[in-house]
Amino acid sequence: AIGTCVAEGGSGSSPCRFAHYFVICGIDNETGLEPDALAGENFDQSPLKRTFKSKVLAHYPKNIQCNAFDQDAVNMLCMPKGLSFRTQRDSHTPQFHSFLITREDGSRTYGFVHTFYEEVTSPQICSAMQTLHQMHQAEHNESAHNCPSSSSSSSSSSSSMDSLASSLGEVESPSSTSSSQGGHTSCGCSGEGYDSVRDTLYVSKAMCLITPMPFMHACKGFLSQVHRAVISHQPPPLPLESYIYNILYEVPLPPPGRSLKFHGVYEPILSQRPGVGELPLADFPLSEAFQLLGVENLVQIFTCVLLEMQILLYSQDYQRLMVVAEGITTLLFPFQWQHVYVPILPASLLHFLDAPVPYLMGLQSKEGTDRSKLELPQEANLCFVDIDNQCIELPEEFPQFPNKTEFIQELSEVLLSFGLSPEGGNTSPEPAVSMQTSTLEKELKSTSLSELVDDRRNGNLGGEALDMLELLQGNPTLERLQALAKRTGVKVARLEALAAGEEGVGGRSPAEEEELRNAKLNVQLREVFAARFATMFADYESFVIQNSPDLESWLTNREQMHNFDKASFLSDQPEPYLPFLSHFIESQMFATFIDNKIMSQWEEKEPILRVFDGRIEKARLYNVRAPSLRSSVYQKCTFLKESAQAIEQRLRKIDHTAIHPHLLDMKIGQGKYQQGFFPKLQADVLASGPTNNKWSNRICSTQRRVDCHRQQNDHLVLDNDLKEKYVQEARNLGKKLRQPKLSDLSPAVIAQTNWKFVEGLLKECKMKTKRMLVEKMGREAVELGHGEANITGLEENTLIASLCDLLERIWSHGLQVKQGKSALWSHLLHYQVREEKNEQLSESPVSNGQEKRKPESSVGLPALRVSLIQDMRHIQNMGEIKTDVGRARAWIRLSLEKKLLSQHLKQLLSNQALTKKLYKRYAFLRCEEEKEQFLFHLLSLNAVDYFCFTSVFTTIMIPYRAVIIPIKKLSNAMTTSNPWLCVSGELGDSGILQITKNVLEMTFDCQNLGKLTTVQLGHDNSGLLAKWLVDCVMVRNEITGHTYKFPCGRWLGKGVDDGSLERVLIGEFVVPCSDDDGGRGSKTPPLQRSPSQIRRISITSLTGRGNKPTTVQIQESTGEAVNNIIKHFHKPEKERGSLTVLLCGEGGLVWALEQFFHHGFRSARIFQKNVFVWDFYEKAVAFVENADQIGDLQETPEPLGLNCESFCRYVNAINNMPRNIGKDGKFQLLVCLGARDRLLPQWLPLLAECPVITRMYEENALLRDKLTVSSLIAVLETLHDFPITLESSLTKSIEL
Repeated sequence: AIGTCVAEGGSGSSPCRFAHYFVICGIDNETGLEPDALAGENFDQSPLKRTFKSKVLAHYPKNIQCNAFDQDAVNMLCMPKGLSFRTQRDSHTPQFHSFLITREDGSRTYGFVHTFYEEVTSPQICSAMQTLHQMHQAEHNESAHNCPSSSSSSSSSSSSMDSLASSLGEVESPSSTSSSQGGHTSCGCSGEGYDSVRDTLYVSKAMCLITPMPFMHACKGFLSQVHRAVISHQPPPLPLESYIYNILYEVPLPPPGRSLKFHGVYEPILSQRPGVGELPLADFPLSEAFQLLGVENLVQIFTCVLLEMQILLYSQDYQRLMVVAEGITTLLFPFQWQHVYVPILPASLLHFLDAPVPYLMGLQSKEGTDRSKLELPQEANLCFVDIDNQCIELPEEFPQFPNKTEFIQELSEVLLSFGLSPEGGNTSPEPAVSMQTSTLEKELKSTSLSELVDDRRNGNLGGEALDMLELLQGNPTLERLQALAKRTGVKVARLEALAAGEEGVGGRSPAEEEELRNAKLNVQLREVFAARFATMFADYESFVIQNSPDLESWLTNREQMHNFDKASFLSDQPEPYLPFLSHFIESQMFATFIDNKIMSQWEEKEPILRVFDGRIEKARLYNVRAPSLRSSVYQKCTFLKESAQAIEQRLRKIDHTAIHPHLLDMKIGQGKYQQGFFPKLQADVLASGPTNNKWSNRICSTQRRVDCHRQQNDHLVLDNDLKEKYVQEARNLGKKLRQPKLSDLSPAVIAQTNWKFVEGLLKECKMKTKRMLVEKMGREAVELGHGEANITGLEENTLIASLCDLLERIWSHGLQVKQGKSALWSHLLHYQVREEKNEQLSESPVSNGQEKRKPESSVGLPALRVSLIQDMRHIQNMGEIKTDVGRARAWIRLSLEKKLLSQHLKQLLSNQALTKKLYKRYAFLRCEEEKEQFLFHLLSLNAVDYFCFTSVFTTIMIPYRAVIIPIKKLSNAMTTSNPWLCVSGELGDSGILQITKNVLEMTFDCQNLGKLTTVQLGHDNSGLLAKWLVDCVMVRNEITGHTYKFPCGRWLGKGVDDGSLERVLIGEFVVPCSDDDGGRGSKTPPLQRSPSQIRRISITSLTGRGNKPTTVQIQESTGEAVNNIIKHFHKPEKERGSLTVLLCGEGGLVWALEQFFHHGFRSARIFQKNVFVWDFYEKAVAFVENADQIGDLQETPEPLGLNCESFCRYVNAINNMPRNIGKDGKFQLLVCLGARDRLLPQWLPLLAECPVITRMYEENALLRDKLTVSSLIAVLETLHDFPITLESSLTKSIEL
């Protein structure tokens, strides 16, 4: 019956018993002292401080089908640092810690360990220790007469991992005293060694319970009672076997939503399990995690965990590591950590810190070891948590948790309501208790006194009662009496009442009260976190994309499919949440959560998902008015009270009581009781449980029914094993390595682990580059069937940040020696040093690798040479970036923007001697084939344009180069006037720059202008040859190589064209030609887009010949121009691009209206002089002003009069400007101002009805057709809803 399994919590299966195994670990007297080589100990230490191998001495039962006993893992985690020896001088305080083992399928088993010290009785071991000690002394006396300081041990070590190991196992310097170990330092050369005659030797031994669920309090209570029985003066009421048998075979798991009482050696023990709708079981005291770290720190670490960074916890105390790790992962509900999770990293597994994947690990610090000695392989993305000193080191730049301040405030209120400080305070480790006093006293002292005195609600002991308790506690006779009374069930009333503080508690011990408080606090803190997610993802379901007919087809296409509409989800979120959410929805834990949601259509919902969906449902019912979607107003958690009440009811009213421990059928005379020694248990009694156990049969038979039913259903869908395989594959997508195999640590296994890492990194690179491409390609990709369109600037930033992070992880995999926090930057620096040496040697300014030049992207601009070193220097010159990690990220962004990332990295890695020097054989960068594939994936990113450098570093100084290209055939290449230029971009303008006469090229430095939008070009009209026909202006950003072309194609000069001395030119981004066709035709300029050339030679001069646009085309182009402006405003602000282009560029509003006004315009040259639309405007103004003077306008209705007034005011203001813009320039400006101030629709009827129109327009002109004019007015009015702002280059010096 025992072997039958119940599916528990949706992950893996486990029997319905409370505990699976009882284990004893310690020293094996047969094999004696074996030094633990793997723990990386160094032999400068006194033998008492060294690590020796521990063994599993016994475990019961031998094995359980669904949770096979993993001997090596259990031994390693029960005693992570091996055996530890003490003498009678040292403290022997028992220690408690927990651990967990994650199995292949992601399910977990928990271990609870009580470690105590037992006297060594074996003479062989004592004499071995003595011999080691004498050898150690002799060596010391030879080597030096002075005491080595702690630094000597970690001298320069070959690999960062080795030095990490040695610095962890360090001798503390003699000056430091180890407070937690009872104040004795034992440095090798002091007189406190070990002498078998004078000293008693003690060694650590561990009792451990392995359970399917984390019932920490219950297990801790049970083990401490067993230990109490071992050290008490009297033997326990029943042999220990009875209690162990009872918890292994006769205590069931509490059913969901119920509580269970079972019996320890002396006192009953309670455990309870949350019901179906409640948060899943978590028994580790969160209050302790919050007290250790403080709310603020904890929320920061929590954010790092959500963003799947690498988290390393660091503390002397194993239980603290476990409490913080389990605490934080518990708070992730409804998400689950998907990566390597090792809350206690045994010394022999230190190479795991090299893992280039997200991890959450705990590392035990030795006393006296300084954090600065700890060399970690990669820190670019590491969150380092020093628990004992309450300090954390965070990765650079990561987004903050939404509403962080209010969130911290709410958590603080919960803590304060339980009398705890939100800042946390290092609660000192439990006071050391000498071996003789009982654990009961310890519990009374630490719990009842502090509790009862601090917390007035629990009923207080008066001063006199306190004295009484103090007096009674030290009295062994009374203590024995009390133990006896307990066993026989007689009450020693006064003492019992005193100890339990019964006055205000209603017959419950302070320990039980404490447990209840802890449970209530735990659940309330968790509810606050859960409520945050329930608010943030309240409508996540609407964005889940479910497009598979059945589970099988979904699983087979899982990798190709998008299953969450990220873009729409983000566009629905309040602005302040976006930086965090856009990162978070890219995480593995979010992907798995959505996968589970989709799979719940076909199979039973995961319990966690069921509870979370329930929460969202409940919140919807509470908020009768639908909350506005984009509100970032903080909503507090509403069900703190009810969740605490549920637990309180269960703990106050016990639902089930397990069978009492009873005498077993044992052989008499074995396992004699000996105080202080753990007895040898009778294995045959504990090997198997009762055969006729009522509850196990009952639960198991219902389970069998469920299983049977399930299997029948499964046959309809999919063969069961196959399905399991698919599900696992889908879940472990790209996450092959959840958990290190603890058992086997041969080099082959380590190599295989590293191989898995390499495969994982490559897969991740493939997915990330694909995602970046698909997002960026937008529409075309959607048409090709790649899922969602439009990438938001925010999302792009997130993807690039995660690419930077991936590159850092790849570069830190298999490093020989770590230098600086960024592995990539340190590699680049090594490369730079070597290249610069080579350059000096060869004396040639260009090194061979950089011969290849970029083809000239256009006429007139000298080519920019491609140089990895040059790009590094640009970054090194940026004073804004202070750290190596920041420099590496900036360099990646710059290379990506220049489309050189793959090429640069290839060049960096082509120096194989350097790669060999820096990296171990198994490193990713030394796996040739994978490295090639990786560079190929990065190369694919060249298909799209990124502005990820320009748009992020907005305040840096950038060198620009500008070239003016005249049309030589038609005009003087020379000019006598003094030209000037002003370049504007999305972030600002360069100011007016004078250009030396006849030098058509200049360079200038100015603060980053962002994407360039316009250039103002002009001259002062001086000298004889003042007229100038300009083809275009080219401007290039000399750091990123981005080039913009500003077409002109018109004259500048008085009395020619429209008499303009300055023009505003609109820029277009020049797409560089790729390097492949560089070699052959690099000197041919790229084909120009001819229409833009000709058009600018003014529509007026062309009206006589060429094709005129039809009326339909004109109307369409106006509609399109307006449409484009409206679309512009519908995009999120950060991705709108330039409005100027939509107003004044090719196909823009000005161009469309110009066509409209030119239709039917009588531009016959009167005496060879061109007539412009502006001339018509001026005549109209003149007419209106004349009429006004004569008084004709008095009769016109009011609004028309106002329109006349505003029209005249604008035209006159433009004419009176000090700038020398030509007539077409003036027309452009009037249209822009009219659009901005929403006046265009009001001016149109005025122009259409002005009598001047008959002289200047043909009969069939569009402007004279009432219908067309009114439809144009309607189109233009749609722009009124949008705030049109104009660049200063357009509106400079106009006085309205």
